[in-house]
Amino acid sequence: MIDRQTILEAIPGALLRTDLPKLGERIEGKVRDIYLQEGRRVLITTDRVSAFDQVLGAIPFKGQVLNQLSAWWFKQVKDIVANHVIAVPDPNVTIGAEAAALPVEVIVRGFITGVTSTSLWTLYDQGVDRPYGLDLPPGLSKNDPLPEPVITPTTKATGGAHDERLTSDEVVEQGLVEPALWERVQQAALEVFRHGQRVAAEAGLILVDTKYEFGLIDGELALIDEVHTPDSSRYWVADSYGLGEPQNYDKEFLRLWFVEQGYRGDGPAPSMPDDFVADVAERYIDAYQRLTGKAFEPGEQPAADRIRRALS
Repeated sequence: MIDRQTILEAIPGALLRTDLPKLGERIEGKVRDIYLQEGRRVLITTDRVSAFDQVLGAIPFKGQVLNQLSAWWFKQVKDIVANHVIAVPDPNVTIGAEAAALPVEVIVRGFITGVTSTSLWTLYDQGVDRPYGLDLPPGLSKNDPLPEPVITPTTKATGGAHDERLTSDEVVEQGLVEPALWERVQQAALEVFRHGQRVAAEAGLILVDTKYEFGLIDGELALIDEVHTPDSSRYWVADSYGLGEPQNYDKEFLRLWFVEQGYRGDGPAPSMPDDFVADVAERYIDAYQRLTGKAFEPGEQPAADRIRRALS
């Protein structure tokens, strides 16, 4: 693992935004820049931090961890469901096939946890009858494992609004996804999640919950976006589970710091001290190393010529 001093020295040079000419139309997301070119998407992960529906700073090497870890996971689950990856020509870059994204995000949960108004634990604790249409056993406590992983589908949040709560039945009833395809989506999501749980357990981590996005490529179901990264999934350190609040190895660690500063998305965000930024970077890097079994080696920032060669 790269040492802390290297991380601290890299903070001023964190990748905040790309501007690579001749890569096609550029779209800026929260944590990545996307270039559209002839039916393909060039997805460049930056080091930007997104929480509370805002960009709040940058964590060095975060983009490379997200890109490389997600590419690794796509290879692990390719026999379960197809994916959009064409090539990974650069530490920050994935070239993906253009997909027609389904209008539903698939959240798979193995534990009952969370603090937001739409979290499964909050709804259960408030006595909501059949949250997300699920029949949950009585007597659960926060952070308990669920008898089996469950799916809590949602539409994509827009304009800072919370994601809409949906049941699986409502996904079909509202015409969001046709019935046979929705059955396939749920099957694939649960299989990918269970595989992720097994790999995480071998790495001394617990895959708590995750978000999957699916799309259609030439009419076939495919996994898109990113998979099982510290931004898209919640991980706990296995040894910490059952000893108070579990140790987070994901973006929740960062969110909780902002909450402790009294910030929940309103007004200017507090600046992250360098030591805290390094703490976050170390957790992201260590999660990558635990899961893949490979040492993290920082690469160069994206270069247009390398990407164009991969596109040709």
